[in-house]
Amino acid sequence: MDSSSSDLTQDPPLQQAREPILNLPGALTAYILLIAVIHLRVLLPDEWNAGIIDLFAFVPKRYDQTLMDGAFPGGTPAKIWTFFSYSLLHANLAHIGFNVLWLLPFGSALARRFGALRFYLFLTVTAAAGALAHLLTHEHALAPMIGASASVSGTMAAAMRFAFVSGSFLSFTRGDADAAARVPALSLSRALRNPRVLGFLAVWFGVNIVFGIGGITPGAEGADVAWQAHIGGFIAGLILFALFDPIPHARGDAAPALPSDAADH
Repeated sequence: MDSSSSDLTQDPPLQQAREPILNLPGALTAYILLIAVIHLRVLLPDEWNAGIIDLFAFVPKRYDQTLMDGAFPGGTPAKIWTFFSYSLLHANLAHIGFNVLWLLPFGSALARRFGALRFYLFLTVTAAAGALAHLLTHEHALAPMIGASASVSGTMAAAMRFAFVSGSFLSFTRGDADAAARVPALSLSRALRNPRVLGFLAVWFGVNIVFGIGGITPGAEGADVAWQAHIGGFIAGLILFALFDPIPHARGDAAPALPSDAADH
């Protein structure tokens, strides 16, 4: 009697908690939702929608010194905010989807590592870097540039500083998502000597150049790809990563080991 009663009162075996398939940090989820909400502009009348593009897209011609301040909507202040605001506008759902697809792995890792404030500031800085690269290569152009691709490129570059370190999200020995995002990063010089990072850089630059030369614009049919802006955002993300990174960096010979590299040689 006692034994059967004891069996009935035994605690059920604990089940190991499973990590959700899609476990996005709140900062990234909020950013994606913001882009989606802003895209509801397409439901507005055409003239209103065109006005939003004129006011918030990045237009190189806006910075022509021979033009009066009132030549473009927003005047002088718009010359500042369009360096960032253009990145929140997209051509269509496919354009949004293509950017979000790359943000899911790279943006998630960076948002977990940086925290919300640093993450949003980083997206803003890389968007501005992309706009500057576009301005330098498209002086006097009237075609508006929109899309988060420069910022997305920046997150991909920044993630390369720690993605292949043992325990991180692209290594063979990754931990849980939070631990994988917080491994000590490689210095820029060491990252640029790492075979995996160099391979990623070669593929990324190659794809963007091919897309640019071939006029291929994933998710934004009928528009030219702003590949120079992508490169501007990428280079800024790669170089400026350390200014935003709150995780202490290993230095010199104490830099984090990449034990799986040996298997690749």
